[in-house]
Amino acid sequence: MIPRYSRPAMSRVWSEDNQFALWLKVEIAASQAWTEQGVIPADDMAEIKKAIFSRALYDEHFEQTKHDVVSFTRAVTPSIGDAGRWIHYGLTSNDVKDTALSLQLVEAVDLIDGEVQRLMEAVKARAEENIGVICIGRSHGVHAEPMSFGLKLALWYSELADHRKSIALARESVSVGKISGPVGTYAGIPPQIEESVCRQLGIAPAPVSSQIVPRHRHANFVSALAQLAASLEKFATEIRALQRTEIREVEEPFGTPGFVSTGSSSMPHKRNPELTERICGLARVVRGNSVVALENVALWHERDISHSSAERIILPDSSLAIDYMLDLLTGVVSGMKIYTGRMMENVELTRGLVFSSRVLAALIESGMDRTSAYEIVQAAAMQTWDARDENSDFRELIKADRKVAQSLNPTQLDELFDYNFFITHVAHTFERLRLSTAGLKNA
Repeated sequence: MIPRYSRPAMSRVWSEDNQFALWLKVEIAASQAWTEQGVIPADDMAEIKKAIFSRALYDEHFEQTKHDVVSFTRAVTPSIGDAGRWIHYGLTSNDVKDTALSLQLVEAVDLIDGEVQRLMEAVKARAEENIGVICIGRSHGVHAEPMSFGLKLALWYSELADHRKSIALARESVSVGKISGPVGTYAGIPPQIEESVCRQLGIAPAPVSSQIVPRHRHANFVSALAQLAASLEKFATEIRALQRTEIREVEEPFGTPGFVSTGSSSMPHKRNPELTERICGLARVVRGNSVVALENVALWHERDISHSSAERIILPDSSLAIDYMLDLLTGVVSGMKIYTGRMMENVELTRGLVFSSRVLAALIESGMDRTSAYEIVQAAAMQTWDARDENSDFRELIKADRKVAQSLNPTQLDELFDYNFFITHVAHTFERLRLSTAGLKNA
């Protein structure tokens, strides 16, 4: 991932320095396991624990061999003298590389989970703050019924909680090592070595492996990130849509420390939703990577190398992109401007049409047949929709209808046109999510 979309902690996870450090960690753990089996003398093991990786030696050997693990072992062994002969004893390259890769993936997923929690806290705070704020709900992009803006955010919170569960499953999927030899038979290295190494590293042995850990596990990881990216794009798209000039119910933070302060090089008035647009763009990258991860599952026989080059791109890039997107959206949500007055203006834009379903239900409850009730309500609604005179209000048309007046008295009608009706049960949903409903008292 380019530096523009990379954050320090995740960059360290996927750095070559960390990769080589993990390779050395696996090699030392394997030597310790051999020591437990009585193969490597204790004195040699004491020296192996002091092993140091030399990047200069690695680069020198790689220039000659073009083989990363061979170059790595040759860059380690000189630091421990005669004990260096035990480094990589009984192992094949992917015993080291795949086990270390699993450790990298665990580090990455733990960082991602922490960022999801940060975003959830930001969303939670804004949801609780806006539980009593009425906005228009939309379906097909058209006004439907009023709702709580806090409820919109509560849905995001719940969705992120679901993604945490998927991320936890992905972590479990990749938290496995393999020290089983060239084709997974343990012919040159007994299972006890694998069990010891994985125990030392805090992961589980893969139940079965070939020359590599089966790649459906890595596909699970990238797929979980792709699903998370899809939701982040969903949230970002909503913010973008609500920031449109004609709607302008919310707005990305603009001009505050850490955020953009220039929207256009030629139009000084512009405040573009470029942060959420960036999230949408990166989400496409992560979703695309999930396809590559799935393609990597099918390999020839016990392993070919077609997955390797792709993984070097998709695993770090997906991790880095998601980490960046989560942090960016957390900042956007925390600093997002919410225009409650504009929300109510938009609710009123259709001059009471949002109460059509309430009037229909009330007329039916009063004893009117459904067809007649529907025709009365629809006629008033269409007149409001089509009227050139903006003073044509659905509520007034309904009150003036003779048949309605025969069925509902003025007090009943006034009660039908109360916006608070639409947030009557919002507290129930918040309580289900264990979110505070205190904001309703101030609404």
